[in-house]
Formats: sequence, C-alpha cells, structure tokens
Amino acid sequence: MDYNALIDEETWAFIARTLESYPEDAVELTIEGQRAVYDTMCREFHQGYPDGISATDVSANGVPVRVYSAGQPTRTVVYYHGGGFVVGGLESHDDVCAEICVQTGYRVVAVDYRLCPEFRHPVQFQDSWAATQWAASEFGDPLILAGDSAGGNLAAAVAHFSRGRLDNVLGQVLIYPGLGGDMSKGSYLDHANAPLLTLAEIQFYQTVRFDGEEPVGDATYAPLQDTDFAGLPPSVIVTADCDPLRDDGRDYRDRIQAAGGLAHWINEDGMVHGYLRARTTVTRAQDSFERISIAIEALGQGLWPYD
Repeated sequence: MDYNALIDEETWAFIARTLESYPEDAVELTIEGQRAVYDTMCREFHQGYPDGISATDVSANGVPVRVYSAGQPTRTVVYYHGGGFVVGGLESHDDVCAEICVQTGYRVVAVDYRLCPEFRHPVQFQDSWAATQWAASEFGDPLILAGDSAGGNLAAAVAHFSRGRLDNVLGQVLIYPGLGGDMSKGSYLDHANAPLLTLAEIQFYQTVRFDGEEPVGDATYAPLQDTDFAGLPPSVIVTADCDPLRDDGRDYRDRIQAAGGLAHWINEDGMVHGYLRARTTVTRAQDSFERISIAIEALGQGLWPYD
C-alpha cells in the first residue's frame, strides 16, 4: 500500500506528532505502560473547552460519566470513547465531547466504562448499557448514540440491545468502529500495516477482551455477528480509508440497508485511525469532524440528509 500517495502532508505531520508520545510498539508495553503513553498523547492533543461549556462528573447507575451541556439541550448524545477497550477514559476524549456539545447544542454524556484486561467482556457493554439507561431516565430526552473505534463497537452494541428495551433512540454515529469483521480479507489485509493502527494491534486488543473461547453470535461483543439488523435506528458510519477497520463500516451499512433500515457510510480518503485528534490541524480531519457533528445534529432532529 503506497501511503505516501494516499496520505497528505498535514496528516503525516499528525502521525509524526502522535508517535512522539505513543510509539509504534506501544502494545508491547505493559498495560500500565500503554495507558501511560496513551494518556500522555491525549494530553498533548487536548484542545481545551469551547466557550459556554459546563462539564460535571457524576455516577450513572454506578458508572462514572461526564455530562457536558451548553444552554438548554433537548437531546442527549451518549458517547463511548475509543482505546481498544484497554486505554482511555473521561480525559482521553474530553475535548472531543465538549466540541460535539457546542456544535450540536445537545447534552453529551461521556461513559467511563471499565477496561480490559482487568474487566473482560461483557463488562464494557454492561457499563455502557447501564449508563445509557441512566441518561434516558435522568434527562428524559431522546438519545443519539456515538463513539469511536472500540466506542463505536459499544454504541452499536447498545443500539442492537436497546431494540424493544429503550424508547427514543433517534440514531447512532459510529466513527472508525471495530464491529467484529472478518480479519482474513479486505481492509484488514490491505491495511494490515497502516499508520497508527495495524492488524497485529487489533488482534492484541481482541485477545484481552474475553476469557476462554471467543464469543460467537454475540452482538454485544461484535455487532456484525448479529443475525437481525432490522429495527435499528438511523445509522451513520464514518471510516478512515487507511485503516484495517474500514470495511467493518461498509459491511455494517450493507447489513442495515438489506434489513430495510437507514444507513449511510462515509469513507474519509487519506485518513488514518484516530484522526479525531487531528480535527484542528488537518484539513481533511476538520472536514470529517464537521460531517460527524452534522450527522449527530441531523439525527437528533429526525432528519436524514443522505438520500
């Protein structure tokens, strides 16, 4: 794969800046070491809060969450952070959530689910579901589910599980999600050595998610394993073209559309996994973040601008 042809200079600068804090061999560190370098990287990229934001840390049915608000929101975005189910938390995506709040006008509830390997599947899903139920009950507003990478997996898992259990889920926006696709073909092989996320790293993160045999047929583990894609809320999936996970987004869209649902896939040319952190320094990432914010806002208003 000729990444020099696919990736522009701004994105290469972002990649280099990322690697200054988060080395390419980070998964070879201890879990504590991985978290330390990831936290350092996230602090390096933190943009601060836009004006007019308030943020409060509270307990959501025992799950730590951070609630962002600006003005008088009428919708709640539940946001599940990325990090391979191993790293990340309320600080790692703090500024991203604050900016989503300001750009959409919606309340944002960031979920601090417990991490692997100390806590294995289905704990991450259980925490996400508990926090989502709390948000629905606490605020009484319709919900939009959103998340990136591992958090995109959790957002989709909650969307699948919420059918018949939770009213007023207006949509989901998944950002370069890992949804449990076939790692033996497609983008998993084409981009096995992509910058910032490799197939080997994905395989590592997968091995620490479960005890015993890998779950099969469990949509709370891998939403693409579901056998029923009917009745899901309108879904927008945004992927990075230079990412092993890319085809998961395409395949998920296809499953929802085949079941008669609304789904739209946006594949961002020249983008790499984790590009949310580049949203103020890389033009392509900035444009994508605008599309993500528009998608969240539109779904919250019951609009579908993709036909």
